[in-house]
Amino acid sequence: MAEDTPTPPATDATDELAAVRAKLEATEHELHNYKLRLADFENTRKRLLRDAEIDRKYAAEGLARDLLAALDNLGRALDAANRAGDSGPLFTGVAATASQFLETLKRYGVTRIEVEPGTAFDPNLHQAVMQQPGTEFEAGQVVQVLQQGFMLHDRVLRAASVVVAG
Repeated sequence: MAEDTPTPPATDATDELAAVRAKLEATEHELHNYKLRLADFENTRKRLLRDAEIDRKYAAEGLARDLLAALDNLGRALDAANRAGDSGPLFTGVAATASQFLETLKRYGVTRIEVEPGTAFDPNLHQAVMQQPGTEFEAGQVVQVLQQGFMLHDRVLRAASVVVAG
């Protein structure tokens, strides 16, 4: 007759090991999810900081755009005075005011788009309001500047209105 030897209760140790492994897997999964949420939070934080910096950089855009009309009027007054041959104190005062306007705008990142007759037309900086054939300029070059353009940092605030050779 074969003797029955009792087997040790291995199922308790195996069950305990399986429970520890399951808990370890759940903890690793939680840690992975936490790292994903942390990375998502960091990306959101960086995007918000970048957006806030852009908002600060271009905060004066509306005001600057509105002030350009007043600057245009000062320029028209100077042009009219030049055509009339006036160079008296009124002309000097208007010229000083226009210069002060430009300096103040420059402190806030607003600069004039430099364009002269003969400059190549750039659709990113210029707005062609008409085309003039038969000029001394080559096709695609600026013939006349009708209204100055301005940049706010690296953005076009107002494109320069120009006549282009056709």
